[in-house]
This record gives sequence, C-alpha cells and structure tokens, in this order.
Amino acid sequence: MKNTFIAATMTAAALVGEPANAQEIQVFPSGSSPSVIADPKNFSGQVVVDLLTPPSVETPASSGLVTFAPRARTAWHSHPAGQTLIVTAGKGWVQREGQARQEIKPGDAVWIPAGIKHWHGATDTNGMSHIAITYIQNGKNADWMELVTDQEYAIR
Repeated sequence: MKNTFIAATMTAAALVGEPANAQEIQVFPSGSSPSVIADPKNFSGQVVVDLLTPPSVETPASSGLVTFAPRARTAWHSHPAGQTLIVTAGKGWVQREGQARQEIKPGDAVWIPAGIKHWHGATDTNGMSHIAITYIQNGKNADWMELVTDQEYAIR
C-alpha cells in the first residue's frame, strides 16, 4: 500500500511538472530583524513589534509578532485589504467602532475586514501577543486614526 501511494504521488508529480515560475522556500530566522518599539502616534503603552515576514510583490502582505504590555493597545485604525490576528499568548481585546469589545485569547484567530475601524490590545490586567498578518493594497497596510482614550478603553 505504501509503495502504491509513493508511486501514485510520483506519477502525479511527473504529469503536473514544475510551474514555470516556481519560487524557492524562504526561511526567515527568528530574530533576524531587530525588535521595534511601536510608534506612540499609533500605539498607547509599551508595544514591541518583531517582523516575521516582509511584504513582497508575490504576496502583498507582511506578518509580525506584536507584544502588548497590560493596558497597551493600538490606536483606532483600519486596513485597506484586511488583517488576520492569531493570538499566541496572554489575554486581549479587539473592538470594532460602535460595537462591544471582544475578549481574545491564545489560539483565537481574528479576521478584520477591509475598511473596518477598530483597535486591539492587551487587557487591563494581562499582556497579550498576537501574530498580525496584514494585507497590503497600493503600498498601504493601515490607515491610522486617533489614539484610543483611557475612557474608550475602559468601556466594556
């Protein structure tokens, strides 16, 4: 049975062949880019960003590990082509303008559609880390707006 599966796989591969524009697998070693303290114009509190993958022409997206200290958060913002968040540690909140905030925790995946005004960050008692995969449209990945006030942050 095992040999049949291998033969079928090899035959299928031979029939399909390599795509004309085959790309190489790229490994971006952890820590290959220096950590960056997030810009206080776009974030409140202590936030550290570690780039995981840079944007490219083939894949108009970038990804980063974003680590928020307790009470740290993004400013209000939107994304022209959307964003995916994958929570890796801690406990946080995400909130769409005009709606109640939602708790997010490790293992949760969050899809934020294009053009939706929102913020995300840590809770008031716990830090939070997430991988952010941000899609790029016309060279832009975010439209930054005003900081989330302490009063807005405190509203449940």
